[in-house]
Amino acid sequence: MNLLENIREGLRSIAGNQLRAILTSAIIAIGITSLVGILTAIDGIQTSLSSSFEGLGANTFSIFVEQQRGRFGGRMQQFNEPITYRQAVQFKRRFPYGATISVSSLLSGATQVKFGSKKTNPNVQLYGIDDTYLTVKNYKIATGRSLNANDLENGLNVTVIGSELAGALFGKNVNPLNQFIRAQNVPFKVIGILEKKGSLTGAGDDRVMLIPLDNARVLAGSRTLSFDITASVASIGDQETAIGEARGTMRLVRRDPLGQPDSFRIESADALVKDLEETTGVLRVGGFVVGFITLIGAAIALMNIMLVSVTERTREIGIRKSLGATPRLIRLQFLIEAIVICLLGGIGGVLLGLAIGNLISQVVSQGEGAFVVPWLWMSLGIVICVAVGLFSGIYPAIRASRLDPIEALRYE
Repeated sequence: MNLLENIREGLRSIAGNQLRAILTSAIIAIGITSLVGILTAIDGIQTSLSSSFEGLGANTFSIFVEQQRGRFGGRMQQFNEPITYRQAVQFKRRFPYGATISVSSLLSGATQVKFGSKKTNPNVQLYGIDDTYLTVKNYKIATGRSLNANDLENGLNVTVIGSELAGALFGKNVNPLNQFIRAQNVPFKVIGILEKKGSLTGAGDDRVMLIPLDNARVLAGSRTLSFDITASVASIGDQETAIGEARGTMRLVRRDPLGQPDSFRIESADALVKDLEETTGVLRVGGFVVGFITLIGAAIALMNIMLVSVTERTREIGIRKSLGATPRLIRLQFLIEAIVICLLGGIGGVLLGLAIGNLISQVVSQGEGAFVVPWLWMSLGIVICVAVGLFSGIYPAIRASRLDPIEALRYE
């Protein structure tokens, strides 16, 4: 009963000093908000990025050459030659493992597209693709249709465009389907519009123009194109085996010498997700450190306020001791006050951090991110609140319990 009465006494003390309790709770709330808010935002951004990468499919992998030439130390150095069209076709024909394979090429990453008097900024990505590209890359058609075998075999000047490009050229009042647009001074008939995919990865997936692969080769003229190969296996469990087969096949096609490194790169979709997890892990550590430093400041402020409270209530402590209160009960009362104040601030900080973190995530992901409820970080925030209450309250509580009752009763 003494313990319960001591808890009630601590709560009554908080209720009797509401302004002080509110201000102290606000200090703790700010610290918890920074901690939970940063970690929630990171989790929300990671969820959005993971969804974007998963749009490629966890069972896909790509073969490409990153770099062709470069200048280092004033000398031109030769890098790996690009994958040629012949090599890409040979790989597709010789690859022994069952998979859906797409061959594509980025003709230009800074194309200006025109429709009548309207024209875009020179930032449209112009790709030459085959008929399996949309399936492997997990693009979906919003209206119209995708490129088919007839378009590719006959080299028709048709195109499928991204939603952002369609909005920039046609707005809301013009139906883009069957309209003719111009890219690199060549007219293309719009046969399909892609669903919005979002540009969270910075790739500008909604700012693309997709044309038949042979048409892209013609537009390139004498310029050498580099072709990318994307493969999708039936099961994610087969991916490692398929990548091993793909590496061996590609080395034969590229005639890489034995003992020499690959002249190309193979990157799987789940590898991108793993890289993302490593990056966000570092960000979490940084966010936790920032939030923890903020909480240290809040704990110091709380300790200062509790010391002031001990000074203000010196006479009250003397009366309680003269009536039989033990030093243990005095310590417990002040610790309970500190913990309850921290919990009140912690709950408010967790809710505020949840809202702010998700708001930041939505802004960064351009509204594509899902609402995240990080139970781990919320629970951690509450646990930290209790720890801060103990840390901040222990010294004032010990100081209060050691007051001499006679001296305390004389205190004015």
